[in-house]
Amino acid sequence: MEAKQWYVICYDITEPKRWRKVYKKLNGYGRRLQYSIFRCRLTRRQIEKLRWELEEMLDATEDRLLILSLCEICERHVGLHNRPESWFDEGRPFDFA
Repeated sequence: MEAKQWYVICYDITEPKRWRKVYKKLNGYGRRLQYSIFRCRLTRRQIEKLRWELEEMLDATEDRLLILSLCEICERHVGLHNRPESWFDEGRPFDFA
C-alpha cells in the first residue's frame, strides 16, 4: 500500500463556472479549509492524478494552482487557530505541541 501524505491545495480562478468545477473536484478529494484552500491526504499517484485533472479544468493564462506537500516533520508543526477539526486525520490526531 502506498504511503499517504498531506497536501495543501490553493487556487485562484477568475471564472465562476471553472471555480465551481474545481471546487467540486477538490471536495471529493479533501476538506475545505478556506474559500479556495483545501487539505487532502493522498498518495503520490492520487495527487498526480488530481493535479492532471485540475490542470485540464483551468485556463493556463488566467487561473493559478498551488499544491504544497507537507513532510511528516512539517505536519507536526502546523499551527491551527479557530478550527482544530480541519487537520484531524481519522485514526490519528495531530500532535500540535
